Amino acid sequence: MTATKRPIGVLGVACLFIVVGAVGFVLHFPNLHALHGEDFWIELTEFLAIVAGAFLLLGRNWARWLAIAWMLLHVVISFPMLRQIVVHSLILAAIAWLLFRPDAQRYFARNRSD
Repeated sequence: MTATKRPIGVLGVACLFIVVGAVGFVLHFPNLHALHGEDFWIELTEFLAIVAGAFLLLGRNWARWLAIAWMLLHVVISFPMLRQIVVHSLILAAIAWLLFRPDAQRYFARNRSD
């Protein structure tokens, strides 16, 4: 098997997810002690961002879909704020484009047979 180099776009998206997830997790963690259900779900989504980023680096195909789903969730929860919908939709489109380019397709395909 020939090694497929990790595309720079995948590296960038993975690092972005790890950083956003980690920063969000740390910032929201103090609120978790209040035991509000909302705080638990916020921490869970931040943890999923870290998971998606880490497994994007490892070339796992399912992590692409987790990253897209995570960003799509942010588009959905942006309703009815038009500005947030637009911003999150543009970020979603950029992430999808980077994760589904031909070079990214090859990178993620290499692990399907492993």
